[in-house]
Amino acid sequence: MSLVSLKNLTVKHGGNTVLTNVSFDISPGEVVTIVGPNGSGKSTLLRSIIGAQLPSSGQATRQPGLRIGYVPQKLHIDATLPMTVRRFLSLPIRVSEAKATRALVQAGAGQLGDRQMTGLSGGQFQRVLLARALLCDPQLLVLDEATQGLDQPGSAAFYRQIEELRQTLGCAILMVSHELHVVMATSDRVVCLNGHICCEGAPEQVASAPEYRALFGSGTQGALALYRHEHNHSHEHQCGHDHALDHNLDQTERT
Repeated sequence: MSLVSLKNLTVKHGGNTVLTNVSFDISPGEVVTIVGPNGSGKSTLLRSIIGAQLPSSGQATRQPGLRIGYVPQKLHIDATLPMTVRRFLSLPIRVSEAKATRALVQAGAGQLGDRQMTGLSGGQFQRVLLARALLCDPQLLVLDEATQGLDQPGSAAFYRQIEELRQTLGCAILMVSHELHVVMATSDRVVCLNGHICCEGAPEQVASAPEYRALFGSGTQGALALYRHEHNHSHEHQCGHDHALDHNLDQTERT
């Protein structure tokens, strides 16, 4: 049974159509990555999946009782507010010391419990956000450009942690990323979005699709060659016919 199933999902903001007839499923244990240019509706899609955005038409169905952990792109904390990492993990619902410690260790932040949130580096902050997402023992872990603002070593280390979590926890992972080489290295399936699904499938299939190259350029195939990996199952490759950018997308969409 799919964890999440989208059927002809359409979302409108005011007079602008942000997503049109988006359909795909997320299965237990798989890594699905959403790629697309700015304004393509990626964040709207994530909000629809977690239930924070209602569709204008179509459906976003979640497995009953599905536990979702969410790591946002960024989170602002007032620099004048004293708050330790441990206290942050207990807002708004208090969690036990053992549970908080376990989540921090799983996120690679086991030594940060007594640190002030405002004193963390970018990479440390993102690992604490990851730990917070792990408190619910998620069946689906959702990451919205979680490495934005990190340098390349920090970003690579964060994604290695995500891969370890997938192996140890067995959770499915849905992520949005602009780091195409990392996407291709870690994903089972890539969905290329531009207001609609331009193409979808295993990384190698999507990288060779004309719809993908029209958005990101043919040079991205070279990066993929360095990160090829074998799959023990197949993914259907679906490509649309519209290669042009949809200029009616909501330009206020964050990503």
